[in-house]
Amino acid sequence: QEAILDALDDAERVVVEQSLSFPEESAGRLMQREVVMAPEHWNVGQAIDYLRRQEDLPEQFYHMILIDPRLRPTGYVTLGKLLGTKRATPMLEIAEDSFRTIPVDQPEKDVAYAFNQYHLISAPVVDADDRLVGVITIDDAMIVLDEEYEEDMMRLAGVGEGSLSDSVLDTTRGRLPWLAVNLATAIIASLVISMFEATIAQFVALAVLMPIVASMGGNAGTQSLTVAVRAIATKDLTTSNVWRVIRREVLVGLLNGMIFALVLGFVGYFWFGSSIIGWVLALAMVLNMVVAGLAGTVIPVALEKIGIDPALASGAFVTTVTDVVGFFAFLGLAAWMLL
Repeated sequence: QEAILDALDDAERVVVEQSLSFPEESAGRLMQREVVMAPEHWNVGQAIDYLRRQEDLPEQFYHMILIDPRLRPTGYVTLGKLLGTKRATPMLEIAEDSFRTIPVDQPEKDVAYAFNQYHLISAPVVDADDRLVGVITIDDAMIVLDEEYEEDMMRLAGVGEGSLSDSVLDTTRGRLPWLAVNLATAIIASLVISMFEATIAQFVALAVLMPIVASMGGNAGTQSLTVAVRAIATKDLTTSNVWRVIRREVLVGLLNGMIFALVLGFVGYFWFGSSIIGWVLALAMVLNMVVAGLAGTVIPVALEKIGIDPALASGAFVTTVTDVVGFFAFLGLAAWMLL
């Protein structure tokens, strides 16, 4: 960093050092310092003449930002509207309704959310005194959105933020903790199975069929989990609609469970010649699919409420719940109905 700063001329060095003074992954690091602005009392003709006189305009910009005498942004005008309006029209009359400012210390993921939520093309960045210090454009915000999406997908898979260039030791260190968590959850599921050793010993068919229930529950839970984590990341899932989403996922689990219960009931009957095994398989499937829909939504919401990244931690908990409930429901019903 020092080597690069030393290579810059004084003016550029000041600008870069100023940017480095802002928190990492904040609007101050993301923004562009080159801003096209005009006094708010100008009319369209003055603004156009000003732009034509400038020789060092940014290579790409979308708005002309209006400022008051204290350098505080009060609105902005799109270039299309600027060129299509009569010269005598005051700039404030054609300012966009979508105008909003971004604090210089705002996390960049919140900046990207604002661009996505409010359909912004560019937005001025202000300091603690609301003075204009830079501008963020949609292409910068979209890069952040892509990075956040990729990061969430990596975390859902339990591999953190690793890349292909990481060493073997770094990659192992990053994946080991979550593999250890998965081992612990697998042991818990095995303890549930061990409770029904006698039942399994008498009916070998149970050992053949019980992974089906757990596997289907795990897949259904992952589906609900992915939808919930994405909705949390985009702030579409809020306290006002969380119960509606939970109810929807539970009902989806119930309907899917009933459909596959019908299929597996016939499989159990025709494969092993026992209608009771078919009923056990069907009931366990319905129960586990409902629990999967519930767990896949509630667990990430709960983790987010207590300050834990739901993309990173939800998968292990949801898998544990669906495995434990799946094995317990299937083997418990089998013990009750067959014995």
